[in-house]
Amino acid sequence: MKQFQYTITDPVGIHARPAGLLAKAAKALDSTVTITKADGSKSAAATKLMALMGMGIKTGETVTVTVEGGNEEANCAAVEQFFKENL
Repeated sequence: MKQFQYTITDPVGIHARPAGLLAKAAKALDSTVTITKADGSKSAAATKLMALMGMGIKTGETVTVTVEGGNEEANCAAVEQFFKENL
């Protein structure tokens, strides 16, 4: 299991467009990707668009991203790069 924390910088937070892109990217990986709010109140599989949007993650909030199974090292790096470019 690999994890990293990321603070959302997108002015609108995780909304429809980036959530859709994230779900699509996560589905292409052979690992399970889970997003958890820093306070631990909510978490969702990155492949579930509506669940991601339902978390209500806003600008400045920190999330923990967990990557399990498959090629964790490469997939974690890919997801982290996605967050830096899109969120």
